[in-house]
Amino acid sequence: MSAHHDTNPGHVDTHGHHDDEEAHGSRKGYWIGFVLAAILTAIPFWLVMTHPLSNAATALVIMGFAIVQVIVHMIFFLHMNRRAEGGWSMMALLFTLVVVGISLSGSLWVMYHMNANMMPTAQVMDHIE
Repeated sequence: MSAHHDTNPGHVDTHGHHDDEEAHGSRKGYWIGFVLAAILTAIPFWLVMTHPLSNAATALVIMGFAIVQVIVHMIFFLHMNRRAEGGWSMMALLFTLVVVGISLSGSLWVMYHMNANMMPTAQVMDHIE
């Protein structure tokens, strides 16, 4: 039999070496991801504890940091890129983003309308007293 070498990225040979170190990350990459994640957590925490901005501005900034943190986690810890798994990772990501977007917008819409329709008005409160 002839020796067959698998050319798949990330293939582990019999000695436990990886053909594609980039696909599995490196210690340096994990440290960079960890430091970025810690910073992207500490800044919103500081914003909430010190109140330097209005509530609406703080909420928007925190949402921005959350989006950036998701991207950092996907790149440094999940190793997602356009080449990973023949593009199926990106398709799964897009599907997940669509489902999360629908769920989030639907939840906010329902909560807004429940708040508007369920809270007693001043006229109703006058009749109760």
